[in-house]
Amino acid sequence: MKEGLIKDAYELILKEIQTILTILYLLMIGVGMLFNYKKYAPFKINIFEYADVFDFLIAPFQDVRIVMVSFLVLLIPIALFWMGFYLKKKTPKFYSILNLGLGNKLWYQGLKRILFGVILFYSLIEGATGYGNFMKNNIDLNQTIAVKFANEQVLEGQLIGKTRDVLFLYTDNKVKIIPIGSAVNDIEIR
Repeated sequence: MKEGLIKDAYELILKEIQTILTILYLLMIGVGMLFNYKKYAPFKINIFEYADVFDFLIAPFQDVRIVMVSFLVLLIPIALFWMGFYLKKKTPKFYSILNLGLGNKLWYQGLKRILFGVILFYSLIEGATGYGNFMKNNIDLNQTIAVKFANEQVLEGQLIGKTRDVLFLYTDNKVKIIPIGSAVNDIEIR
């Protein structure tokens, strides 16, 4: 009987871990989409027109700054939320003053959760916007990329980014979108 109970508990834990990992992975894909969008938006590039699903799947793992910014930005609302729990437990009178005496109302608990979600989402959007502005302001102007086409034409500029199918090049104060395919012979870092 004890063996069956342990087996049931183990299966329940495995089932829940799979669900949690799936949700976390979907969230990471969403974060990758948001950060990729914000990275290219300052250049007036709608990345959704050029990228496929695979580009978004690996986006958070291509640039460690995405994971770091996401983590740091999400710490702020989580810290505020836990600080509310701490204040409610340790200094209930002060907590009551901070929430204008609404802490005991049933509807307030639901409102607090909704507000937490909104602040969490807003923080993530602001972090992605900051990441996009940082990426625009820090294009490596010293690193030039040369793209050699099949007709021997060479186009030089600074690499903004790339997807599986296109290359985004900043040259002559313009963004050039170059399809990677049979017309491109060579891409060289100069």
